[in-house]
Amino acid sequence: MSDLDKTTETPEPNQPVRAPQLALDDQRRIKVLSPGMLVSKRFFRNKLALVGLVILVIMFIFSFLGPILSPYTETQVFYTENEIAKDYAGAIINTELRYTVVEGQEFGALARANFLLALGEQQPTFTANNIEFSYVEETEGTYRILQLERVAEDLLGQLIPVPGKTIPEGLEEAYLTAKAAEQSMFELDGVTYHITVQGRKSFVSTEQNVALASLLVFDPYNPEDSSIVDSFAFRYASIAAIRDAETEFEANGKPYIIEYGEGFTTIKTADGVDFAEVSNIIVNPLDQREFLPVEFKSLVREVITERGSTFDFEGVEYEVVLVNTNYYIKRETTSTVIKMFEFPSSEHLLGTDNNGMDQMTRLMYGGRVSLMVGFVVVILETVLGVIVGGISGYFSGAVDTALMRLVDLFNSIPYFPMIIIFGSVMDTLEVSSMTRLFILMAILGLMGWTGPARLVRGQILSLREQDFMVATEATGIRTSRKIFRHLVPNVMPLLIVIATGNLGGVIIFEATLGFLGLGIKYPLASWGSIINIASDPYVMTTYWFIWLPAGALILLTVLGFNFVGDGLRDAYDPKMRR
Repeated sequence: MSDLDKTTETPEPNQPVRAPQLALDDQRRIKVLSPGMLVSKRFFRNKLALVGLVILVIMFIFSFLGPILSPYTETQVFYTENEIAKDYAGAIINTELRYTVVEGQEFGALARANFLLALGEQQPTFTANNIEFSYVEETEGTYRILQLERVAEDLLGQLIPVPGKTIPEGLEEAYLTAKAAEQSMFELDGVTYHITVQGRKSFVSTEQNVALASLLVFDPYNPEDSSIVDSFAFRYASIAAIRDAETEFEANGKPYIIEYGEGFTTIKTADGVDFAEVSNIIVNPLDQREFLPVEFKSLVREVITERGSTFDFEGVEYEVVLVNTNYYIKRETTSTVIKMFEFPSSEHLLGTDNNGMDQMTRLMYGGRVSLMVGFVVVILETVLGVIVGGISGYFSGAVDTALMRLVDLFNSIPYFPMIIIFGSVMDTLEVSSMTRLFILMAILGLMGWTGPARLVRGQILSLREQDFMVATEATGIRTSRKIFRHLVPNVMPLLIVIATGNLGGVIIFEATLGFLGLGIKYPLASWGSIINIASDPYVMTTYWFIWLPAGALILLTVLGFNFVGDGLRDAYDPKMRR
C-alpha cells in the first residue's frame, strides 16, 4: 500500500477523524509552500551554497565578534627587553687643532684661519687685523703662536727705531750677525727677536705668547681642576716637558709629575694623585648627559693604541669597533624594543607585524573593514542602480536615452587612474584614516552603479508589458508605486544574486587597493593593507604569517560569497527541478 493510500484510508467506526501528517518534503506540502520557502528549500539543498554560508558565518564571527573577545586592541604595540650591544661612547684620533689662548689676549677666527694658511704654505709669519704673528712648532702637532711687536726697521743696513721704541744696546750688531747667517730669529739678553721681511723692508720685532694650537687633548681627573688644566701656562709647561721627555715640570708655581703610557700621558700632582691625562685620542659619550671618567678614557686609549678589541671597566665588558676612522665603544645594554615580525607563539597565535601589533587581532579588525566596505559599496551601487534603472526602464523614450548616456559617461571614466588620483590627493591632504575609509566607499559605490542600472532597466522593459502592469494602469496608482512596489520587487531576486556575486569582487578590489597603498591607511587595518607589508621580498619569503593568513581569509570570503551567489541563482531559477 502506498503512502498516499495510507493517509486516505477510511477510519474505523467510532474513531475520531485525524488530519493527515505531511512531511516537509511531501509533494502535496511543497505545492502549497510560499515562494520564500521554496527558495529556501532549494538553497539549503545546495551543498556548495551551505558550505559558502558556513564560511561567511565564520568570517563574520571572526571579524565582528573576535575583536570583542580578543585581549588586545587594534593598535596595541608590544615591547620586549633584549640584551643588545649598544653604542655607549665614541673615539677618534684628533686631526683638528685646538686652541688655548693666553688670558687677556685675543686670537679669533680670522687669525686662526690665516695661521692654518701660513702653516700649510710653510710661511713663518702671518697677519690678521693688521697684527703680525709668528709661530713655533713645540712638538709634532703642537704650535706656540706669538704676536710680534716691531722695535726697529732696517734702513740701508742700519737699524732705525720705530716710533715710541728704543733700540737696546747690541741689538744692531746681533741683528747684522743673524742677517748675515740668514737667520729669522736671534736672542739678546734673554729676549728673542724676530726678523720679518715685507717687500724690500726688514723689521726687528719682539715676541709675546698669544695662543697654543695643539692636537693633544687634556682631560682633568677632577672636573673642578678644569680651569687649571685648560690654562695656557699649564698646557705650555706640560707640552714643553713632554717634548723634552722630562718627568717633572712646574706650572703656576706648583710641581707636577709626568708618567708616560701607551697612547696617553698621565700628569700627577707632587703627592702622586692623578691630575690630568694628555692624549691625541678624543673620547666622548654618545649621550651628552653621561660623564666618562678619565680612567675609562685611559682604557679606551690603551686599547686603541694596542689595537685591541675589548676591555673591562667596573665589571662591565666593553667592545671597541672601528668604523672608517671612528671608534665605537659598545656594551651589552638592556633595551626596550618593539616585537617586530615575531613568529607565532602562545602569546601571539599568528605572531606580530612590522609595527609590533598582534597579527590575529589586526586580521579581525581588518575583516570588519573589508566586509563593511564590501557591503556598503554593494548596497550603495545597488540602490543607485535600482533608482536609475527603474526610472529609465519605465519611462523609456527621452528619459531612457538621457539616463543611459549618463551610464555611458560613467563607464567611460578611467577607473584605476581616478582611484590613484583620489588616493594621492588624500595623502597630500593627510586625510584621517576613518574619513579616508568613507571616501573610499563612496567612490567605489559611485563608480560601480552602472551595472545594476543596466540590469534593472532591461528587466523592467520586459516586465512593464506584462498583464499585472496593465492592471496597475487600470487601478490608477501613482508612477512611483508602480516602479518600486510592482516592478522592482520582481527584479529583486536577480539583484540579490548579482549583489552577492559583486561582494566578492568588491572585497578583492579593496584588497588590491590596500596592497597598492591606495586603500585604508594606518592605524586602521584591512586584509589588503596587511598583505601590503609583504611587498618586501625578504618579508614575503621569511615571515609567512604576515601575508598567508590574510590571503587565506580573502580567498575563503570570496569563495563563500561566490558559493552563496551560485546557490541563490539556482534557488531563484523557476525552471529548477523541485
